[in-house]
Amino acid sequence: MNRILIVDDERNIRRTIGMILKAEGFRVLEAGSGEEGLDLLAKESPDLVLLDVRLPGMGGLETLREMRSRHPGQAVIMISGHATVRTAVEATQEGAHNFLEKPLSKESVLVAVRNALRLSSMTREVNAFKAKEAERHVMLGDSEAMKAIRLRINQVAPTNARVLILGESGTGKELVARAIHEGSGRSAGPFVKVNCAAIPEELIESELFGAEKGAYTGAVSSRNGKFVQADGGTLFLDEVGDMSKRAQAKVLRALQEGEIEKVGGQGVTRVDVRVLAATNKNLEEEVLAGRFREDLLIRLNVVPVEVPPLRERRADIPVLAAHFLERYRMENNLPPRTFSASAEKALVNLSWPGNVRELQNVVERTIILTAEAEIELDSLRMAGVLRGERSRDQAGTGGGPHMLHPNEVRQLGGLVEARRQFEAACIREALTGAGGNVSEAARSLGIDRTNLHKKIQAYGLEFQREKEG
Repeated sequence: MNRILIVDDERNIRRTIGMILKAEGFRVLEAGSGEEGLDLLAKESPDLVLLDVRLPGMGGLETLREMRSRHPGQAVIMISGHATVRTAVEATQEGAHNFLEKPLSKESVLVAVRNALRLSSMTREVNAFKAKEAERHVMLGDSEAMKAIRLRINQVAPTNARVLILGESGTGKELVARAIHEGSGRSAGPFVKVNCAAIPEELIESELFGAEKGAYTGAVSSRNGKFVQADGGTLFLDEVGDMSKRAQAKVLRALQEGEIEKVGGQGVTRVDVRVLAATNKNLEEEVLAGRFREDLLIRLNVVPVEVPPLRERRADIPVLAAHFLERYRMENNLPPRTFSASAEKALVNLSWPGNVRELQNVVERTIILTAEAEIELDSLRMAGVLRGERSRDQAGTGGGPHMLHPNEVRQLGGLVEARRQFEAACIREALTGAGGNVSEAARSLGIDRTNLHKKIQAYGLEFQREKEG
C-alpha cells in the first residue's frame, strides 16, 4: 500500500484530497506546515508528497528544496491556488514531478499521483539496476599492482587523454576502461564497447561508423555506428589489435579530425568521443609485422595502463573469489557458501592462465555443483577445478599435474573416459580464458587451430565455438 503525505495548511484541502486517495486504497498522512511535513517525511518515508506552495513559516518551495536535499529521490507534487508560470517552472527545476492548480478535481489528482508513483518506481528500478551493474564492474584487490593501477586511473581519468590498456585476456581491461569513464567528466554520457575481435572484418567499418541504406547486402536502412552512439561519452575499442587495416585508417581519421563517414555515405559527421583501447597483443610487434598502423598506435597510446595477470597479484585471489561466490550465490538463490582455508589456498596457488575471467567461471561452476556450506578441496575436484592444474608450488620443481586416485579414475568411467574429460576440461578452460577466441585458445594449448576445432566438435563444445569472432 502506497503512503502519501499531504502538506497543506488548509484542513479542508487535506481532508478532500485524503478522501480521494483513501477511496483508491492509498494510506494518507497529513501535515499542516513545511516543518511538520519534514518531520513526517523522516519518520514515515512516504512514497509521494503532495506539497502546497503557500505555507505558513517555511514556504512550499523552500520545503521542497529541503526535502530534495535530505531525501534526493523523494517524489513530490506541488499544488497551489495562486500558481504562476514562474512558480511552476521553479518547482520543476527543484525536482517536483508535477504541478497542480486548485481547485483540484478527483481525476487530476489521481492521474498525477499514479503517474508520479509509476515514474518514482521506474527510477528506483533503474537506480537499483545501475547499482547492481556498478557492483559487477567494481575493481577488487589491495595488492601493490592494483594500487598502482588505481593511482594511474585517478591520474588519467579526469583528462581527455587516450589510454591504451594492455594485458592478457581475462585480466579485467574492460573494468579499467569503465573506471576511467566513471572518473571522467564524461561519466554522464554513454560508455560504448566494441569487441574488434568478435566482429567479422567485412562488418567492422559499418559497426564503428554506421552505414547508409543499400551500402552492402543486408543494409535495409540507414543506421548509426558506435562512434555516433558514444558521442559525448567514451568509446572502448576492445581487442583493437584485431582490427583490419582499412578500419584502422578510418579510426585514425576519426581521432585526427573528430569526424566520421558512414559506409556508403557522402558527408561527414562530427563526433565528440574519448577513445580508450585495449589489447592482449604486443602492438609494437604487430607494427613491425605490418599488421597494425604505427601512426594509429601513436594516437592510441598516449597513456599506457598495464593490467598484470592474476598470477602476479595472488594476494587479491581470496577477495575476488569471495566476491564471485557471493554474487553467484545470490543470482542462483543459493544458501551462504564459504571456501575452507585449504580450498582458498588451492585457489591462490593455481596458475590461472585465463586470469580473473577464469577464476570467475570456476567459482560460478563450483557453487552450482557444491551442496555443502563450506567448499572444500574435494568440492573443487568434483567441479573439475584442480584436475590437470600446475600449482605455484609445483612449477619449476618437477611436480606434475594433480594426480587422481585410482578410485576417482574408476568413478569417472575408466582411464580412457578420464582422459577425455581431462582434455575437454582443459579445452573448456582455455576457451574461457581466451574469451571464446579459438585461435588464442589453440596457442595457449600448443595445438593448431584446425585440430582444436575438431576437438571442440568431438567433445560437444560447439557453444564455445560460437563465441569466436
